[in-house]
Amino acid sequence: MNTLFDISPDLPEGFSYRQNFITAAEEVYLLKEIEQLDLQQMKFHEYEAKRKVMSFGKGWSFTEQRLKDGNPIPAAFDFLVDRIAAHLTISKETIAQFLFTEYPVDAVINWHRDAPPFETIVGVSLLSDCIFKLRPHDKAKQTRAATIALPVHRRSMYMMTGNAKTAWQHSTAPVKEVRYSLTFRTLRN
Repeated sequence: MNTLFDISPDLPEGFSYRQNFITAAEEVYLLKEIEQLDLQQMKFHEYEAKRKVMSFGKGWSFTEQRLKDGNPIPAAFDFLVDRIAAHLTISKETIAQFLFTEYPVDAVINWHRDAPPFETIVGVSLLSDCIFKLRPHDKAKQTRAATIALPVHRRSMYMMTGNAKTAWQHSTAPVKEVRYSLTFRTLRN
């Protein structure tokens, strides 16, 4: 398994990572805003996940297998939406979804690829670090050596698009402390 100790792993084409994407003061502001939200248990078909979520903009219905319209992104998060849009060199209106996820201690995300209608995924990590893992989607290529483990630090940002989104799966290891993930998604053209 590749890790970030002395050398960086070869990341899939379309994956990028940036530490300190937001400041400590911005993290405190975001956490106060998230406290005002009524996060709900994540439901996947008939199962409840350990994590809590709240989505704005377009959302993917796992039961109906389609996009659904949701509430607009709250204005309190405009600065972050603007920064993500600038990083992607797109208009902020192109960001179709903003998903808040709270991961309690020991929560994970199992191996998956994001829903097909989404093109680019950007995640911002708050409150604690996690181990973000990537492996080829093709089962014949899923070896221990092909799996990449990347420490994702609080206040950092990762992005997946193209090959990193379609040909690779991702997951997270169990978190040791409560963690929040702010995920932004654009739609495929």
